Amino acid sequence: MAISTSPAQAAVDEPPRPAFYETPATLPSANGTLIRSEKMTFLLDPLDATSLVRNAQRVLYKTTNRSGKAIAVSGTVLVPNAPWIGLGSRPVIGYSPGTQGMADRCAPSRQFSEGIEYEGIGIEALLLRGYAVAMPDYEGLGTVGIHTYMDRVSQGRATLDVVRAAQRLSGTGLSTTSPVGLMGYSQGGGAAAAAVELASTYAPDLRVKGAVVGAVPADLTKVATNLDGGLYSSFAFFALRGLAASYDVDLTPYLNATGRATSDRVETECVFDLLNNAFVKSSTLSYNGQPMSTLMAAEPFRSIVEAQRIGTIKPTVPVLVTHSALDDVIPYAVGKQMARSWCGKGANVRLSTNVAPLHVGGLVPHVAESLPFFEARFAGIPQLSNCWLI
Repeated sequence: MAISTSPAQAAVDEPPRPAFYETPATLPSANGTLIRSEKMTFLLDPLDATSLVRNAQRVLYKTTNRSGKAIAVSGTVLVPNAPWIGLGSRPVIGYSPGTQGMADRCAPSRQFSEGIEYEGIGIEALLLRGYAVAMPDYEGLGTVGIHTYMDRVSQGRATLDVVRAAQRLSGTGLSTTSPVGLMGYSQGGGAAAAAVELASTYAPDLRVKGAVVGAVPADLTKVATNLDGGLYSSFAFFALRGLAASYDVDLTPYLNATGRATSDRVETECVFDLLNNAFVKSSTLSYNGQPMSTLMAAEPFRSIVEAQRIGTIKPTVPVLVTHSALDDVIPYAVGKQMARSWCGKGANVRLSTNVAPLHVGGLVPHVAESLPFFEARFAGIPQLSNCWLI
């Protein structure tokens, strides 16, 4: 039976988590410290054509969430079978996953072993190039608590700290001197973009060489308005639930009975359950019949949403921004404005616009362009900015 959304921290009942995902009574002090690891089966596809991977491990590591609380987050570390033949030591890509859902069962470190993790498309290309991949599950996704979906700081820190954990994982050949790249699309684009903004202050020890961020939800107000009543309405409901949990906001007064039931239900869903909330208008869930955009314009939500804006901190390494002009989920103008904002702060940014069909289609050119980008950055070749065109 579902627990009420009051208080904000309350979570709905879910099947018991595997013991691996439980947080120990005492957490280590240093961010990125490995708590535990275990070998995992890794299926890029149902046929298990993953002989290129020798070392696939599930990890639990320490990070710090937005509020400054020490937490344990789970993730995945993948290292190719083939020896690294490039310059220097093997690079590791901090790969921020796109929307998985809210339920613990949605965590990529669990879905990889079931052969249903769609991020395998991008990861396979990186592994074939010889890079190691470290992917976070994010706060509350797989582990205790509510997944703080779209929390900029929490997602960015979880991404940086899974790279630290990977570098400290024995038997991988990785080390603290390994060059680092950051990459993500959609929710992952937001997490990777937040990570590259935070890297120089939160994780100055990492040798970050560049980031590739695609379809970044940099302005949640515009994104939520675009999603409302459409196929991807669940994404907006995930964000409302996740940010309310992060900021300890009780949603009960803002939702009607249907809205409260929907808020509880989405916490039990994965991205594959998208159709459960397709074309649901947020106005049918609010206490006063107003859409989510009206709710977000008033406090406390206005300040919370504004705090998630990406583009306000200058990245200190080159960033490639990819976005389809035909994106039906994250408006192209949102990604372009973020790139323009970074350019205005003097960052080295290249905006690559494509016309891939819709949001899902934009992932393909995003992955394709990431490979030459990282190859050049790890070889020490500078990126030619196109800020003058943005």
